[in-house]
Amino acid sequence: MNTEQAPGGTPTADTPRWSKGCSIAVFVLLGLTGLGAWGLAELEKGLDGYGQLEQGGPAGSVADPLGPGATARYEDGLKVTVSRPRPEPDGTYGLTVTYDNGTDGTVRPIGDSPGTGVSEYGPAPLVVRAGRSLDDHSSGVTPSWLNSEEVAAALVPPLGPDRRRTVPVRIKPNGEGVTVTVEVAPPTASFRETAYFQLTLD
Repeated sequence: MNTEQAPGGTPTADTPRWSKGCSIAVFVLLGLTGLGAWGLAELEKGLDGYGQLEQGGPAGSVADPLGPGATARYEDGLKVTVSRPRPEPDGTYGLTVTYDNGTDGTVRPIGDSPGTGVSEYGPAPLVVRAGRSLDDHSSGVTPSWLNSEEVAAALVPPLGPDRRRTVPVRIKPNGEGVTVTVEVAPPTASFRETAYFQLTLD
């Protein structure tokens, strides 16, 4: 006759093996779901070409331009920010354009040629022109881009991954309340949308 007994106060209930197995299965399923969602997002980006703008708020399109201080965000990780224009004592206005390369490769902000990389009329990878984004041309007051050659020279060198470059833009209007549009379309081997910024020189 077996007279052995479990010591008093010692728990005898074991965690069932099926409970541990279910916990592991749930974690694996959650991991696979997350991986699948990431894969679908990457596939969608790949089909778009990575050159699409992905914005919250204004789209950055010609019909829905970004405002001063806003950032155009591309699916491939490139970001471009145009600052708010500030008046200078000599009657000119200054603003900055910043390229932040969050892509996996090198970006050439305006391509290889400073002569065709910037323009006051368009088209070019960087355009600073008079008028609203939907205007084909200005019908009246026209600002002059005073340092376009210097900006072009600063933007020709390649911009490596995780690097940032800011260039100052100087504009001289011949009136008050002038609206200026900045168009940004960094070249790429496939496709990149043009981002539009609409600014007012008060």
